[in-house]
Amino acid sequence: MFMGRPFGVPVFVSPSWFLVAVLVTVMFEGQVNDVLDRPMSYIVAFAYAVLLYASVFVHELSHAVTARVLGLPVRSVTLHILGGETSIEREAPTPGREFLIAFAGPLVNLVLAGLGLFLHAVLTLPEVALLLLEALTFANLLVGVFNLLPGLPLDGGRLVRAAVWKATGHSRSGALVAGWIGRGVAIACLVAGAFLATYRTDGDTGGFGWLALLWSALVASFIWVGATQAIRAERVRDRIPLLSARSLARRATLVTADVPLAEAIRRAHEDHAGALVIVDHDGRPRGLVSEKA
Repeated sequence: MFMGRPFGVPVFVSPSWFLVAVLVTVMFEGQVNDVLDRPMSYIVAFAYAVLLYASVFVHELSHAVTARVLGLPVRSVTLHILGGETSIEREAPTPGREFLIAFAGPLVNLVLAGLGLFLHAVLTLPEVALLLLEALTFANLLVGVFNLLPGLPLDGGRLVRAAVWKATGHSRSGALVAGWIGRGVAIACLVAGAFLATYRTDGDTGGFGWLALLWSALVASFIWVGATQAIRAERVRDRIPLLSARSLARRATLVTADVPLAEAIRRAHEDHAGALVIVDHDGRPRGLVSEKA
């Protein structure tokens, strides 16, 4: 769902966000209900879900704006079930720019968390407003710290990549190190989620139980897949210099647009060609026949 273009960056919200909004509303409503009767408690809980993703949105928008300031084109920002994603059309050309783009998001969340702590200390607020402020402060602190974990595809992994890149002079080395650390972070998240679920259930602290385990597994799989893709991408790049255009090229048969398809295919078979190119009567290429069609 398209939401607008703040600072010229297209912003989309995935349908999966609504699932998370419902889940957060149901989970947070229990706390709100202690200070506010239903149905108002559900409205306030949903407002928290919206504000929570507003924090995620500000995080991603910080990446996007920083990238644009540094001269990198940004394709879009998308909010989804696991938070958000900023799509930048090409990689940063230097480790310094990579570091600044990656650090912008967590920095904003930590600043918002600090602002929340400051407001909590200096303001006297109604119970509902205080509950929202405390929840948002914790959420921004959690988002900021979590994204600083040192493994791809998290922002902390990009910081590691930038540091190793700067130290070695090779972006590939940084990506491989951050990718392998990211796999370790994924395993740690899964173990931590399992421990949290078991502890809260056995300790009877109101626990998340299976929900905590499911969520940690989802986050761990996201990190593992992202880290694995980063490692594979670097391995593919290693092979690209070994390729040549000649080895990838196929012989083509040239035909004009008025040649029947059957005749064009016959000529291609006769020439042992793998492609049909449409040319004008002067021999200039005008199109390529879709073999699948």
